[in-house]
Amino acid sequence: MKPLYVRVNPLDNVAIVVNPEGLSSGSVFECGLVLKETIPQAHKVALVDIAPDGEVIRYGQAIGSARRAICRGSWVREELLTLPEPPALDRAPFAAATPVPAPPLEGVTFDGYRNADGSAGTKNILGITTTVQCVAPTVEFAVRRIKAEILPRYGGVDDVIAITHPYGCGVAIDAPGAEIPIRTIRNLALHPNLGGEAMVVSLGCEKLQPARLFAIGEDAPWMVRLQDEQYGGFGDMVAAIMALAEKRLEKLSRRTRVPCPASDLVVGLQCGGSDAFSGVTANPAVGHAADLLVRAGATVMFSEVTEVRDAAHLLTARAADADVARALVRELAWYDAYLARGGADRSANPTPGNKRGGLANIVEKALGSVAKAGTTAIMAVTGPGERVTSKGLVFAATPASDFVCGTLQAAAGMTVHVFTTGEGTPYGLAMAPVIKVASRTTLARRWPDLIDVDAGRIATGDATIEEVGREIFELILDTASGRKRTWSDRWGLHNAPSLFNPAPVT
Repeated sequence: MKPLYVRVNPLDNVAIVVNPEGLSSGSVFECGLVLKETIPQAHKVALVDIAPDGEVIRYGQAIGSARRAICRGSWVREELLTLPEPPALDRAPFAAATPVPAPPLEGVTFDGYRNADGSAGTKNILGITTTVQCVAPTVEFAVRRIKAEILPRYGGVDDVIAITHPYGCGVAIDAPGAEIPIRTIRNLALHPNLGGEAMVVSLGCEKLQPARLFAIGEDAPWMVRLQDEQYGGFGDMVAAIMALAEKRLEKLSRRTRVPCPASDLVVGLQCGGSDAFSGVTANPAVGHAADLLVRAGATVMFSEVTEVRDAAHLLTARAADADVARALVRELAWYDAYLARGGADRSANPTPGNKRGGLANIVEKALGSVAKAGTTAIMAVTGPGERVTSKGLVFAATPASDFVCGTLQAAAGMTVHVFTTGEGTPYGLAMAPVIKVASRTTLARRWPDLIDVDAGRIATGDATIEEVGREIFELILDTASGRKRTWSDRWGLHNAPSLFNPAPVT
């Protein structure tokens, strides 16, 4: 391959190297730019001389200032940049550039499972929710037996999963912030892919009583309480869970896929193991798919507070109205305070892998991350663990941690997950299918049985953002309909739920 770089915005004074093996000192680009040093793939090259304290610009935004003079053709890396202050939330523009809605896409459908509450699932799963960690091993034991002994008789049910977590007791359950894990567990139990109806296993003495999660009484039909006197030991407990599970399986097995409008889809967007290509290839392609989904009437959520914080001024300007912008500022400010209480800030976010992949700091990472959100107006904002009820593009506030974000998006009602990655990860969820989009062709080729879409073709000019975005859009519909399976589902690579609990543990 001839020496090749990608410049995102005409204002940018840096670009990233495309060549898989990087480029050596002396390499010459078509424009005449000569490298002064060897630069790895995905890392930045200075397109012009940058003076000391001069702005380094990528995505048309300053990602830092130069700590010393940087010559044209030099490698622009983390240690040469000073991290700027985050955008001031009290001066964020409110709905100053709300996008005009694009023409709707009519007649887009998928084959889903209709629920009594009007929602539609993309899977048909029996989920068994735990109220406390004490019962988790018992439920997991029972689930193994249910899958081996009972599930084969109910071919219309995809899976049986245990929704376990470390919460429920030994916690300050009425403290500020405790509502987040509680509503997360509640909304996971009522997930559309579980039929919108909970099956619960409780211990009996825990702080998180089932009645706190659901409006149920002592004779709840879908609950097993292990400390009840009728259970004479472990065998009785397991038998009770299995018997109740079979009743639920009988009901779930009667569900069938029916045509559903795209407006019933809830798609969550996330990135993990990001690199400098993520904001050039995978995320913009997902952003184009997001725009198509919004035009078709679907709900599309993006999240990861620390990975949008440095684009706050761009997002509040896209809000549908001032109330949405105000809600976005509220969630970002809450998270700023949360990090400050822990003696951290958003600079703690980038990982060693992010930096190896060419991301110099959190500003550059955030500007690439928000490309997943496409170009439509932000219609609503929800807090961590809340169920999303709005159509269109929604910001669902979550930490950036892959596992915590995925759990909270599932609690928000996500029925299909789209996950972009540059460095690669085998991450997956049991509750919703996870479509993996690689930012680099080298990763897609190295992991052909983990990556579902290769967006790296955009960087080399072999495909456009729109072409890959349309491919992702069609794959979302096929996956939601059960016509195609993601690699993570084929292998059964499913990470356990990971709650966000900012409240004290006692």
